[in-house]
Amino acid sequence: MRIRIPFLTASDTVRIVLGWGAFGILLLAHPLLAAPVPAPVLIMTLVGIVAVILVCAFGVVKQAEALAHRLGDPYGSLVLTLSIVLIEVVLISAVMLGPGEHTTIARDSVMAVSMIILNLVIGLALLVGGTRHRGMAHNRTGTSMYLVMLVVLASLAFGLPALIGRDGAYSTAQAIPVIVITAGLYGYFLFRQMGAQASDFTEVDPRVQSAAATGTDADAGGIRQILRDHRTEVVVRVALLVVTVVPIVLLSHDMAALLDDGLGRLGAPVALSGVLIAAIVFLPESITAIRAALGGEIQRVINLSHGALVSTVGLTIPAVLVIGMLTGQTVVLAETPADLLLLGATLLISVTTFAAKRVTAIHGSAHLALFAVYLIVLLG
Repeated sequence: MRIRIPFLTASDTVRIVLGWGAFGILLLAHPLLAAPVPAPVLIMTLVGIVAVILVCAFGVVKQAEALAHRLGDPYGSLVLTLSIVLIEVVLISAVMLGPGEHTTIARDSVMAVSMIILNLVIGLALLVGGTRHRGMAHNRTGTSMYLVMLVVLASLAFGLPALIGRDGAYSTAQAIPVIVITAGLYGYFLFRQMGAQASDFTEVDPRVQSAAATGTDADAGGIRQILRDHRTEVVVRVALLVVTVVPIVLLSHDMAALLDDGLGRLGAPVALSGVLIAAIVFLPESITAIRAALGGEIQRVINLSHGALVSTVGLTIPAVLVIGMLTGQTVVLAETPADLLLLGATLLISVTTFAAKRVTAIHGSAHLALFAVYLIVLLG
């Protein structure tokens, strides 16, 4: 007897089988890929991995948009954000617990994610959304909360260890209060975002406000009522989202060795592979954000982008510091002066951009220009 799972389509099944199948093939092929790989094999493998990731990414976007439509923001965006970020944090932690020295993996990963999200994704979203809709109104209270969190968390993560740490790393006595402050602040932010201040993260633009609320049952009892009325759909779609997004992250990290090899042969900076992997890991979220911008849903773009970065820093830094203390590893978090300047400039123009009542394509172009400068510094 065939068991039919509600809300699971044939395309969903194909994406799941393709993603996990590709990961299984890579596991079996590890002995072959560990040796010096011929250039044609290297290129074909990388192209194949990227193709599978793209197919799976559109499946993640499909589930994320369905959940956002059903749950409304910030809950819909939060499901996608936490799914990706939690897996990313687990993988960074797994690398630290594995063999070898990985003193800067957290710093390099989070910095790459910061530049990609705050400048590339936000820049593209504002450019395409602003071009189509001219100015787009956002919920300035919620946006302000994201940016306040980012300024504090980024300062604790990258700036302070350069000033009070030893060789760019916190001592144990310094790390403990940083862990408590970071985790406590992030936890309180989530508590308020999902509770009393949830309305601060909803659309305020009249052009999209009614459309964003359609199907959420927001006026009929809120999120608890939605979960009661649509429990099966929410559970199945969350499970499908997670099962589809895990292979993306696993494949992107398996691809790291191949990218390092390929970039090494080209003479490109090794740090460039971290940027490429971070871009691929957050590809589903980026696609969802761009599509939301095309629909004029700028608050959803903010919830996805800024929310993802707040979660990344708020979860990664405490996790790696705890692992460092338990294993005796040095965790270097202090950034280089050039990267600190770029991060500071990024946060400054982010605050300036979203201080406006309406964001425009010109704001987006400034963020994209800063991302181009980041690439110049990286490649230089």
